[in-house]
Amino acid sequence: MDHSQVIIRPVVSEKSYVLAAADKYTFRVHPDAHKTQIRQAIESLFDVHVLEVRTMSVKSKPKRRGLISGRTRQWKKAIVQVRAGDSIPIFQGLEGLEG
Repeated sequence: MDHSQVIIRPVVSEKSYVLAAADKYTFRVHPDAHKTQIRQAIESLFDVHVLEVRTMSVKSKPKRRGLISGRTRQWKKAIVQVRAGDSIPIFQGLEGLEG
């Protein structure tokens, strides 16, 4: 699996911005990717040193729109901790939006 296929997109939420201040970045990743692949993809794409990778599967939730009911997609999330001093530029410029 190619590095660009492992990392799908960053997760944009209030919790991910709080974690980004502590050098932890949240990404949506390929469901079949394991921690070693995620570590290698982050290190090669963003030129940072990864200390720790935590993964979790986000379960689907039931949703309704009028009489039509369905479920959201199930997806995999990875929280990546980088070395102090390293940063990922996707999350730069967003710290000023806090508060």
